[in-house]
Amino acid sequence: MKKHLLISAAFIILIGLQTKAQDSVKHYVGIKAGLSIPNLTSGGSVQNELNSGYSSTVGPNFAAFYECLVSKKFSLSTQLEYSAQGGQKNGFQALPTPPELEPYFTAQQRPVPDVVYADFDSKAKIDYLMLSELAKFIMPFNSKSPFSFYLEAGPFAGLLVSAHQVTSGSSDIYADKGKQENITEITQQGPQSFDNTTDIKDDLHKGNFGIEGDAGFALKLQNSKIFIEGGGNYGFLNIQKGEANGKNHIGAGTVRAGYAFGIN
Repeated sequence: MKKHLLISAAFIILIGLQTKAQDSVKHYVGIKAGLSIPNLTSGGSVQNELNSGYSSTVGPNFAAFYECLVSKKFSLSTQLEYSAQGGQKNGFQALPTPPELEPYFTAQQRPVPDVVYADFDSKAKIDYLMLSELAKFIMPFNSKSPFSFYLEAGPFAGLLVSAHQVTSGSSDIYADKGKQENITEITQQGPQSFDNTTDIKDDLHKGNFGIEGDAGFALKLQNSKIFIEGGGNYGFLNIQKGEANGKNHIGAGTVRAGYAFGIN
């Protein structure tokens, strides 16, 4: 009987210490990592065949954050995040008319078009550092449950880290969408290689700002927590400096898991 009483007492003390540790946590520092699923959306009145038609791609996303509990159901956090952005277009698409093809049109006394067409793969790989300030609303399953659901959202400021246009494939080049005028066949140049990586960082604005948010589930441990969340971000500014290639906005969906350690 005494043995059972001692075990029960120890268990009660342990639960009490854990509750006290949880209640004493006022701040968290943590990390999160996962996938970014970005896409480029055409924006503003400047839209053309070059800045439209992008589809989503996949890249890394990770962040470090500091979270301050205002109450058991509300907190504020500052987050520094690495975010892969961009998009891809695969297949028959427009490209700026290469300078070497301009004589083909001028010899026929035709105006040089802004774009010609070819069948190749193109990916815009754009990376940002984002500093965000998020307000989080925490909804425990019940008063005694270690599980909770949360929603968080807030603004971010972004700094462009790198930007590359990666193309691949080989194709004839056409003057029209219907593939009726094959320039490389007429000029006997043959299919052209599109295997190339171009640094386009200088063509883009260095800064951006926008909004991001997440919804997730967290499991509270003694003085830490683990969580999984899904969300997204969207940049308010057009990223291109000029208008030759149209205007685009960055944006991405995110899926991440994370760990945070509580401090008093």
